[in-house]
Amino acid sequence: MSTTQTQTVTTTVEAPKPKLRYLHISDGKDAILKVMQEDGGVVIREFLTAEQTRQINRDIDAVIDKIVDGGKHADSKMRDFHGLVTKRMTNLPTHSKTFRDEVLNHKLLHEICEDIFRADSGDYWMNTAQVIDIGPGNVAQPLHRDQMQYAVFSDVGSKTKHEATINFFVALTEFTDENGATRIIPGSHIWPDHRDYGTQEQTIPALMHAGDVTLFSGKTSHGGGANRTKDFRRRGIALSMQASYLTPEEAYPFIVPREIVETMTPLAQRMIAWRSQYPVDSGGLWQSDYCEIADVLGLKAAPPVA
Repeated sequence: MSTTQTQTVTTTVEAPKPKLRYLHISDGKDAILKVMQEDGGVVIREFLTAEQTRQINRDIDAVIDKIVDGGKHADSKMRDFHGLVTKRMTNLPTHSKTFRDEVLNHKLLHEICEDIFRADSGDYWMNTAQVIDIGPGNVAQPLHRDQMQYAVFSDVGSKTKHEATINFFVALTEFTDENGATRIIPGSHIWPDHRDYGTQEQTIPALMHAGDVTLFSGKTSHGGGANRTKDFRRRGIALSMQASYLTPEEAYPFIVPREIVETMTPLAQRMIAWRSQYPVDSGGLWQSDYCEIADVLGLKAAPPVA
């Protein structure tokens, strides 16, 4: 008498990656914020017009051409982080009139920032507007969360709903998987341990046309992708906004000439720290004798954007 044995084979099925969702600027603030808060990031189509994008590129082309690939930081790990075949250009408000006049007064940008920061921190300003130009052969950037430079937020992780910083990553060229599109991990903003950045295998490329924006939380793990092309440079702006009780990366009052600042609107001036900040439950920050710093300086300004 024979016995037939049945062997059970267990197959492990990997869970599908979360998807990165795409909306159009016309979908409006509420729809965009809903997706961002659920997923940690969202792509906004046509955030800038084609002409705005072309003009920003024209404004900065000559400056970018003079920059040598590779990080300038003294620390070798930071040089690797910044990219060995990458150009980084800061002080964008000085270099681009289109940026300081149109992007810094962008209606949707401020609607989103008002919604995210006003109730929590009370006020907000720009952390950095850094042009990142990734060249062929540059490897994928280490994954990170933008809030990691403010350690307390990494320590509390997803236990708080508060946002330290958000990033409007503006595409100035096409962003493809092959040319180094920013890669993010949707859902990573709600992971319990914010010192866990995940793995490259978990990332999804943010595929964009020039003028699109990937908006993501400072809690979301992400990084620049590898540029596997032979001759295409992927260019974008890391436009980071943050609560005004935090120190920005760029010291705009020392690097943007006053004569340029005085051509800007009061709102744009506040974004680059030429006006005082008013967090919740505070008498104000960035002042002199509890007075608005712009008044103390006798700062002129262009009329507000209607």
